[in-house]
Amino acid sequence: MIRYNLRCEKGHAFESWFQSSAAYESQEKRRLVSCPNCGSVKVERAIMAPQIVSKKGREQAAPTPAAPAEVTGSESTPLLMAQERELRAKLKELRDHIVKNADNVGERFPNEARKMHYGDIEHRPIYGEASPDEARALIDEGVEVSPLPVLPDDRN
Repeated sequence: MIRYNLRCEKGHAFESWFQSSAAYESQEKRRLVSCPNCGSVKVERAIMAPQIVSKKGREQAAPTPAAPAEVTGSESTPLLMAQERELRAKLKELRDHIVKNADNVGERFPNEARKMHYGDIEHRPIYGEASPDEARALIDEGVEVSPLPVLPDDRN
């Protein structure tokens, strides 16, 4: 998943999540990305600052998204916190739905996904484990895969 800071033609700043940059571009081209404030579909990506944290500072640093140019000061903090809570709740709901309704095939995931893709076995919802290289190989073969959302609470 990738998060983009976006801005509409009227200057409203907002953010949205996409499966990939290609997914964003496809949705933008089909005019499916719209401003939540005014509904405008003339949307472009805003400048984003990457956050780089060393291993040593990982525990100390909290993620801080780049603020849009017109949003400054402490008034943006409660809104961002509410949006983050809402996003986390939606991601947890999605993850719980997948875990409840799909088979966990564990380390067999790449093989099972390939078998379904090529018609060797019946299609069914599955999830499991794949290394980044295995996931790239599946995508290169045309197998549709997506990472399961991981929330900070899941790591504890």
